[in-house]
Amino acid sequence: DIGDIIRGKDLYLGKKKGGQTEREKLEDNLKKIFQQIHDDVTNGAQKHYQNDIENYYKLREDWWYANRETVWKALICHAKVGDTYFRATCNGEERTKGYCRCGDDNKPNDQVPTYFDYVPQYLR
Repeated sequence: DIGDIIRGKDLYLGKKKGGQTEREKLEDNLKKIFQQIHDDVTNGAQKHYQNDIENYYKLREDWWYANRETVWKALICHAKVGDTYFRATCNGEERTKGYCRCGDDNKPNDQVPTYFDYVPQYLR
């Protein structure tokens, strides 16, 4: 869902507060952030993004592709004791033991679960 938010494809509309929905407010903030990134792009990439100036969807898609692993590790592997990113399993109170994707066991298991990245959100 974070990838959908970044890429501007999230289905959540949000509650209306003071004339704007939470979603519209978030989208406006993301546009400001990606406008700054767009303005700072160098080495010929500005030409690549020259027609992507209203919502920056192409830049946002590329940013997510380049940064999703870092975002994933920040969310999962650096969660402290007591953080509740992981929910209890269906069999009880135990959360995913060792958070299973952080590489504590020297196995290559810290991959981002990208198999959902391009599945429409309503199908997940």
